[in-house]
Amino acid sequence: MDERRRDLERFSSTSWVTLYGEFTLTGNRKVRCSVILTERDLVVQRLSAAPVGRSKTALSLKDCVGCRAYRGQEPADPAAYLSVYFYPLRRRWMSSGVSRQRVEQSFRLAALQDPRSNLDEAEKWARAVRERAARQQRLHGDGALVSQLSRPCQMMLLVNPQSGKGQALSLYNNHVQKMLNEAGIVHTLVITEHQNHAREMVREADLSQWDALVIMSGDGLLFEVINGLLERSDWEDAIRTPLGILPGGSGNALAASIHHYSGGSAASGEELLLSCGFLLCRGLVSRMDVVSVQLPSSPRLFSFLSLAWGFVADVDVESEKYRRVGAARFTVGTLVRLASLRVYKGRLAYLPVAAGDDDDDDDGPRRGRESTRRPNGQAAPVPSPPPADSPCRHSLHNSCHSNNSLRARRAASTPSRSAAGPPAGPPDSLLPPLDRPLPPDWVVAPEEDFVLVLAMYQSHLAEDLLAAPGAASDDGAIHLFYVRAGISRAALLRLFLAMEKGAHLAAGCQHLVHSRVRALRLEPHSAKGVITVDGEVVEYGAVQAEVHGGLSRLISG
Repeated sequence: MDERRRDLERFSSTSWVTLYGEFTLTGNRKVRCSVILTERDLVVQRLSAAPVGRSKTALSLKDCVGCRAYRGQEPADPAAYLSVYFYPLRRRWMSSGVSRQRVEQSFRLAALQDPRSNLDEAEKWARAVRERAARQQRLHGDGALVSQLSRPCQMMLLVNPQSGKGQALSLYNNHVQKMLNEAGIVHTLVITEHQNHAREMVREADLSQWDALVIMSGDGLLFEVINGLLERSDWEDAIRTPLGILPGGSGNALAASIHHYSGGSAASGEELLLSCGFLLCRGLVSRMDVVSVQLPSSPRLFSFLSLAWGFVADVDVESEKYRRVGAARFTVGTLVRLASLRVYKGRLAYLPVAAGDDDDDDDGPRRGRESTRRPNGQAAPVPSPPPADSPCRHSLHNSCHSNNSLRARRAASTPSRSAAGPPAGPPDSLLPPLDRPLPPDWVVAPEEDFVLVLAMYQSHLAEDLLAAPGAASDDGAIHLFYVRAGISRAALLRLFLAMEKGAHLAAGCQHLVHSRVRALRLEPHSAKGVITVDGEVVEYGAVQAEVHGGLSRLISG
């Protein structure tokens, strides 16, 4: 007892102790533990008469996604139970990296004969854990956070079962469903059945039912959702609905970017899924830039990821035939396209980031290097959210935490992206009409022969391609890259290999040009070619784009 008191005093001196209790483990009632809840940690120590039998675990509350109190399945059992769920970073086996790993701590509380009293005690612990976990997560969020999802909350989870290797539903059943349940997140699963299904749904949905829209797919499904939100008459409110992303496709660029922004080392597959699932369960919301894209005759589109012409767009489209191999499709496509490297003729112009928004001395293109500084004025105060267990601000569509699948009827015909008419959205203040000359403060690239033009507004182009390492989801800039004609196949291959670690800008390649811009215009002169927006093929011809800083909301770390 004296040693236990010394432990309690030691923790009290370093971190304020909220609760102390002695419980048995749920899976083994012979093992008794002392449990200390501080402002920062849950500390569990096994109690034993022999000192060698002691073991102590301190789990940080910033890694906690949820906690629940409940009665056992046996009616005669007076005990209550407490389960706390963590996803701490642990070193990978035989690797220098770290990844999220699930840790559950479960206890049996049976100090009293009255079942109600035991459950009250367990619920008191659960509330305290949730409140302090939410506080720690806010403290570890960055300055760009604007809010935190309340608990409980309700999410619409859209899954494309055909994306990537066709394993999205399996990943949901094996990983995501459990994580959301542990976090106390009520979610309704929507399985998309045809192209533009998600776009149609969010365009017509009563968004007051949902605290967030979550996409489990590749990047194409989020493209649909963002454009559907901006086609609504109430687009200004709709586009602020928090959006979450879980990797379920072959590209997973935004998921990889969110993981990168959280400070995680390179991850793919299930490691990336667990990281994004953990960030989703934390529910921290930040701003995300959206880029408007004007085409010659099609309605205006809105983009969250990239605009590409030339080599990158060709690889994206031509690698579709290798979709079943997952993220490796881009590697295969790159090698195939390198074998018959093309040159594309055109005119590229852009409006650089203004000097007041960037600390660099020059506003022109920077060859082989990049600024990682963010523009001033992006940080926003984080409002204090309601208590972790306060009622959700919207009425619940249903109360089940499991697979509540909504299947909409397949439309008789699938409308094209332009069938719904032009989205409302914010006005473009920097772009003149496509058939009008550009303002004099725009920069025209001296080159007319290109291997590729790539505009990025997130860090990653794919799970393993860190194309814009200095980008942030809300930095108010388009990271414009282009590669001039004359580069050898070997040099281009080295450039893409360096891009895996984000080292391409430091490689000293004289054919690579990078600039941070607010707007751009591309006028292809080659008769044939491909332009993609967020990986989707769009009308070929003159195209221009403008960034709208912080327009959307993103659930991220």
